[in-house]
Amino acid sequence: MTTLDPAHAPAARPDTPPGHARDGASLPRRIWRGRAEDAPWVRPAFLALLLVITLAYLWNLSASGYANSFYSAAVQAGSRSWKAFFFGSLDAANAITVDKPPAALWPMALSVRVFGLSSWAILAPQVVMAAATAGVLYATVRRRFSAAAGLITMAVFALTPVAALMFRFNNPDALLALLMTVTVHCVLRAMERGRTKWLVWAGVAVGLAFLSKTLQAFLILPPLAVLYAVCAPVPVRRRFGQLGLAVLAMVVAGGWWVAAVELWPASSRPYIGGSQNNSFLELTFGYNGLGRINGEETGSVGGGGGPGGGQWGETGIGRMFNSEVGAQISWLLPAALILLVAGIWLTRRAGGHLPGMKRWGSTDTARAAFLAWGGSLLMTAAVFSFMAGIFHQYYTVALAPCLAALVGMGVTVLWEERAHWWAGAALAGTVAVTAYWAYVLLGRTPDYLPWLRTAVLVTGLVAAAGLLLVVRLGRRLALVAVALGFAASLAGPAAYTVSTLNTGHQGSIVTAGPASGGMGGGPGGGGGRGGPGGMPPGQGGTQRGTGMGQPPTGTPPGQGTGRSQAQPPAQNGGSPRTGGRGTPPTTGERGAGGMGGLLNGASVGSEAKALLEKNADDYTWAAAAIGSQNAASYQLATEEPVMAIGGFNGSDPSPTLAQFKKYVEDGRIHYLVPGGGMGGGGMGGSGTASQISAWVEKNFKEVTAGSATFYDLTRPTTSG
Repeated sequence: MTTLDPAHAPAARPDTPPGHARDGASLPRRIWRGRAEDAPWVRPAFLALLLVITLAYLWNLSASGYANSFYSAAVQAGSRSWKAFFFGSLDAANAITVDKPPAALWPMALSVRVFGLSSWAILAPQVVMAAATAGVLYATVRRRFSAAAGLITMAVFALTPVAALMFRFNNPDALLALLMTVTVHCVLRAMERGRTKWLVWAGVAVGLAFLSKTLQAFLILPPLAVLYAVCAPVPVRRRFGQLGLAVLAMVVAGGWWVAAVELWPASSRPYIGGSQNNSFLELTFGYNGLGRINGEETGSVGGGGGPGGGQWGETGIGRMFNSEVGAQISWLLPAALILLVAGIWLTRRAGGHLPGMKRWGSTDTARAAFLAWGGSLLMTAAVFSFMAGIFHQYYTVALAPCLAALVGMGVTVLWEERAHWWAGAALAGTVAVTAYWAYVLLGRTPDYLPWLRTAVLVTGLVAAAGLLLVVRLGRRLALVAVALGFAASLAGPAAYTVSTLNTGHQGSIVTAGPASGGMGGGPGGGGGRGGPGGMPPGQGGTQRGTGMGQPPTGTPPGQGTGRSQAQPPAQNGGSPRTGGRGTPPTTGERGAGGMGGLLNGASVGSEAKALLEKNADDYTWAAAAIGSQNAASYQLATEEPVMAIGGFNGSDPSPTLAQFKKYVEDGRIHYLVPGGGMGGGGMGGSGTASQISAWVEKNFKEVTAGSATFYDLTRPTTSG
């Protein structure tokens, strides 16, 4: 790609399009009408589609209950304590943090602070992010291409199954995807005239994305930086100076919080969850950084994938298409790749014009758009495909905005060139490949809408034949071919998206689509950290519910029952003993969720809830539990602080046995909840957690509440 020649760059335009400020129209009319040069239907169509997306994503939202209780507990804590809010603590007494920076928690915590603790208060901000992402996508694509391109982009994004999942779930991925979309938008604005301010705003967006999910935010930086360094319409020296300012903005936007945490005395802040040395930098560059690439994540519950595959699934170029990941994101991935190549080829002449680019007209800016979105897609997909460490299917939501933009831009540019036989052939090939791939993906869930598979393939082939002959067809038949092409391309992902919207999802690992659409044909409910950590695919857990509505106090729907919400949660939850000393509770009616509470927490019954709430104000922590999911269940049930011993997996060295003994001696913890965590001895967990478990078992009395068992840390045994 050649440098964007300033002579071919768009003429300077006022920020307010002609016909807006000068015609004296009211603000509501300007919002409804849009730009003066747009057709009357454009802005109403955009607003209507945005409303449809928002309402669809709000549909059945509370069916997911507290979704990932790991993050919901941190949200609840942040709504009660500004210190917990700042650090991302798992409890309001600030024992330990989540294993991420806290930015993704902040909107949800503010919502809960205003509206109270509920499923809607936690998840509605994620839906707002979906609408914002769709709006930014439209603005970015529409600026260089037709209104149809922007609308198609929005529709493809909203109908991507993994987007429908994660923009209705409380993991950090929704905010990350939004901020990565904003980053591309700002870089493309900077590319138009070489404006420094837009590149600085891109740096700010990346910095904030880092505070959502650390180094994953940086995956799109290499292609965007190279694009600007090579092609920006300013002198080379100025380009690198601007990039330096963008890096500075990124460091400031993301580094202020890191600096505060690292400089804050460790004795007066919570332990950094997921780290082994109470350091956020260690967490960032170790467990959440290089450990994801090479599989060496200290404190993880499983090893890396190694060359070619392993516990986290097969690595390699086909990973985005395999039986575990394909149905989440890859429906239109072949189409996006084909259209990326076609778009770059069509815009190869610098300074030219294409009919499909209505606003800015220059192929330089259009080619920059294809390279920015395409480079971001390829870079992110490549890392996901070959990373040997922890990888979950829902990470691929980061690809959804890039994929949608490439489809929207590519389809409309080819359609504008349909007078040439090769454009029709490219469109026909894209539809045929997409229909065939949908046929393959739908074949992986043969019991789900079995008729759709054949219908999609036949419709796609008919549409492809029509598009191949589009030059010879009349306008009506050509539009019929287009309609059939869209129907064949979007029917599969739309069906999976509808299934996702109609189903609740809980736990640490969730997948979109029908119950057999992920996890290698299983229910998609493997376990692990609700973000980076987790269990290898296919190991236990639960993710689905049937719409039991807003969680009642103390009993979030499906919370840790290890089964579908079609069965009611247990009434006398807790963590019953299921064997000899140190045996974790099995996944069952009243036990912890999958893998001893690692995947999801326990179902807390009324008796257990009442026991922990009694005199809770007299203690810093109403209870302590091994593993964050286990602790989160009791905290969400009682809305009282519950200490998570050992962090998510129970493997973090916090608190130490000496610290725990001191807390007990000072009367700061009332009960210990047995079970939870992974590995080690005692009642679950490993290392410090198992030491604490063994000490408590030996020295304190058991109490029961219904069928639940706890240890009362105010009642030592005679031997203790």
